[in-house]
Amino acid sequence: MTRTARRNRRTLQVTGAGVAALLALSACSSSDSGSSSTTSDSSASASDKLSGTVTVFAAASLQESFTTLGKQFERAHPGTKVTFSFGGSDSLAASITGGAPADVFASASPKTMKIVTDAGDASGAPATFVRNQLEIATLPGNPDKVASLKDLTNPDLKVVLCDKEVPCGAAAQKALDASRLKLTPVSYEQDVKAALTKVELKEADAAVVYKTDVHAAGDKVGGVEFPESADAVNDYPITLLKDAQHTDTAKAFIALVRSAEGQKVLTGAGFLKP
Repeated sequence: MTRTARRNRRTLQVTGAGVAALLALSACSSSDSGSSSTTSDSSASASDKLSGTVTVFAAASLQESFTTLGKQFERAHPGTKVTFSFGGSDSLAASITGGAPADVFASASPKTMKIVTDAGDASGAPATFVRNQLEIATLPGNPDKVASLKDLTNPDLKVVLCDKEVPCGAAAQKALDASRLKLTPVSYEQDVKAALTKVELKEADAAVVYKTDVHAAGDKVGGVEFPESADAVNDYPITLLKDAQHTDTAKAFIALVRSAEGQKVLTGAGFLKP
C-alpha cells in the first residue's frame, strides 16, 4: 500500500471516529435535554396537582379572612380541603404541643408561637404575615359615649377583656399599664370572639378587641379607636408544623396567605401589613 493510500485511510478512520463521537454527544445531549424537560414538566405537573386536607390552627381573629382564603385555595386546587380550628392562640399552642394533629399554625403573637417552636413542633422559622391593633367595641350607636380607654374605668360600665394569657388580653393589659389605668372587667374571655360576642348580645357595654373584629361585626357593634393601641400592636406569625401530613399542600396554603392575593384579603379585613 502506498504512503498516500495509507494517509487517506487514516484520514477516513479519524473522520469516521469524529462523526461517531459527534453523534454520541448529540444523542447524550438530546437524552439529557429530554430528561431535564421531562423532570421539569413532571415537577410542574406535581406542583399543580396538590391534594389532601390541610388542618390549620389559627387565632380566633383570623376566622373571617382565613375562611375566605381557605375557599379560594380549594377552588384553585381541586382535590384539596382546608379545615380550621379557631381559638385563643395559647389554647391552640397547648393543643399542638400536646399532640393534636395539625399542619399549619397561625398565632396572634410571637409569644404564643414560641410555645410551639420551643417544643420543637414547628418546621422552619415562623414568618410574620400581618399585624393587628386594638379597638374598643361598644354597643351600637355607642350609647354610653365611650371616647377613650380611660372611659372604660367607669364603674357603671360592664367591660369585657380577653384573658391575659390570650394575645388580645396581653395587648389590652399592655395598653392599660402604659396609660397607668386599672379596670375590673365583668369577665375575662378565652378568645377575642368570645369577648366581642358579649357586646353583640348586650351582655356587656364594651370590650377591648381587635380592629379586625369590630370590622367583621359590622353594625352589631360600634368602634372606638384609642391612641394607646399603637403601643400594643400584635405581630401574627405563621408556620408549617413538623408533623404535617400533606407538606406541599400546607406550604402552598401558607404561600397564599403571604402572597399579594392573601394580603389583599387580610388588609381588607382590617389587618396591618407586616
